[in-house]
Amino acid sequence: MRVCGGLRRAASFAFSSGDGVGPGGKPRRRAWEKSLSPLERVRRMLPPEEAAEVGRFAEAPQAPAEEKAAAPPEAAATQPGPFRAGELVLAEMRRKYNRTLKLMCRLVVGSVLTSNGGLLPHRDIIGQMPGQMLRTSAGARVLLKRPSLEEYVLLMPRGPTIAYPKDISAMLMMMDIQPGDTVLEAGSGSGALTLFLSKAVGPKGRVISYEIRDDHHSLAKKNYRHWCAAWKIGHMEEWPDNVDFILKDISTAAMDMKSLTLDAVVLDMLNPQSALPVVQPSLKQGGVCTVYLANITQVIDLLDRIRTSRLPFLCEKIIEVTHRDWLVLPAKIKNFKSSQAVETLENIEETPQKEYEENYIQDQVVLTEGEYNESLSDDTETHCSVPYIARPSSWQDAHSAFLIKLRKFGPLHA
Repeated sequence: MRVCGGLRRAASFAFSSGDGVGPGGKPRRRAWEKSLSPLERVRRMLPPEEAAEVGRFAEAPQAPAEEKAAAPPEAAATQPGPFRAGELVLAEMRRKYNRTLKLMCRLVVGSVLTSNGGLLPHRDIIGQMPGQMLRTSAGARVLLKRPSLEEYVLLMPRGPTIAYPKDISAMLMMMDIQPGDTVLEAGSGSGALTLFLSKAVGPKGRVISYEIRDDHHSLAKKNYRHWCAAWKIGHMEEWPDNVDFILKDISTAAMDMKSLTLDAVVLDMLNPQSALPVVQPSLKQGGVCTVYLANITQVIDLLDRIRTSRLPFLCEKIIEVTHRDWLVLPAKIKNFKSSQAVETLENIEETPQKEYEENYIQDQVVLTEGEYNESLSDDTETHCSVPYIARPSSWQDAHSAFLIKLRKFGPLHA
């Protein structure tokens, strides 16, 4: 405040004084103005104590302007850029009855993205930025983007039923996984949960995934490998190589567990009670074991086995995760009257393709109508105000699984 007040007084004095006016009313140029900086000129007009305070601020070290503007080369290299050959792209297009078609494919020079809405050559996609909108050969508008991990696991080839992202997020919160943790997974399946665990533990962590079936084991490894390859091409950085896929029955892996210290365990298998005695010694005290079960009778069998075998696990929580989808769309106005006609058929999942090639993937599923569909629509009314329909969707996600949170406790001290 003292510095600001001094600046105001100095400026007022300079403009009110007549010393700075030369012959003819022109400002008189002082000799020292040619060599002194503007800050030095202000300092000379201030009282000594305030001028010294301004000098201290001026002498404080500051980073050069070029250093502030220039980004670190390693940070600039990891910025996602345009689509490149070999990475995954997600194409979304509007279909009738307020449905959205999502197509995921691996970009290959010379290939073509095919759909009921027309053809789109991959060469037209390569080089475009995510979020770009293109038209197919039939004139349909297509929104291009990089698939998120959630979208990838929903569209990737499946063998067994995957653990859905809504359940995976709840399981990750139950286990409270931190970067650097070591997590054991029993039941690799199609690799959906494995990918989320890999992301959660980070480069310094480790995921050990057991699978008893050879076909599930191979599919989980392939889905993981394809995601890692697409991530490297699209984001110009490596996905953490932190997953060990093991083809073995977890109930016979007691010797393998002796050399491990586990921060968390997740069991996605038919009989998790057979694996609990095996993984229990390696799980740290206070650690969490999360179990994914489809039926409530399986939950009862699990808890009964823990009770009869006196396993040191405390059941803290049993939940099922439900989401309620909503439909929010502008009503279709006929002759600008209040009559509303909105046809809704969303969240309908089409049968995924069974063929799966090493260098090309194309799966499709019809998901929820999103707000962006207004921009994809060619007949959206923009010249008048229309009412909106907002209600729960007529198609809701059904039950997927029960999630059980078990915490290992230590012996009671007298």
